[in-house]
Amino acid sequence: MSQERSGAVTFKGNPLTLIGAEIKVGSQAPDFRVLAGDLSPVTLDTFKGKTKLISVVPSLDTPVCDQQTRRFNEEAGKMPGDIAVVTVSMDLPFAQGRFCSTAGINKVKVVSDHKDASFGLAYGVLIKELRLLTRAIFVVDANNKVQYTEYVTEVTNHPNYEAALGALKTAVK
Repeated sequence: MSQERSGAVTFKGNPLTLIGAEIKVGSQAPDFRVLAGDLSPVTLDTFKGKTKLISVVPSLDTPVCDQQTRRFNEEAGKMPGDIAVVTVSMDLPFAQGRFCSTAGINKVKVVSDHKDASFGLAYGVLIKELRLLTRAIFVVDANNKVQYTEYVTEVTNHPNYEAALGALKTAVK
């Protein structure tokens, strides 16, 4: 039975429950199994040896998620090859692919957790009431140690882009 964190976030002011333990800075990043656009599995090991910025969004089909993904795609274009920028949502892989082609998302690896919520449960971002992922950012170094976390307390708000990008730069060194 996964841990439940009642009232951990809000959606338009209404409290929601997150399923899974909160990830702490300094801990080992948990593994996960999500799907790429071609339905192939993607795990933490897919990005072995790379520093990872993992951007978690409820749905790419909403304004803040769209802007968040576009912002990290733009930033990813300026980063060296030893950094992986990953966006995780519950959207179906086909919808993600359509979004990426329409929005010109080509630097971020967009993956789907719709199949079994593996990422959501492992990282404590699965919203019990909605079966969506809450907005969050994780920076994980090349040794899979968590260097930064942000669970955005109000799901409709933007994350702290500057803090996440600063943590990413520090993690690469």
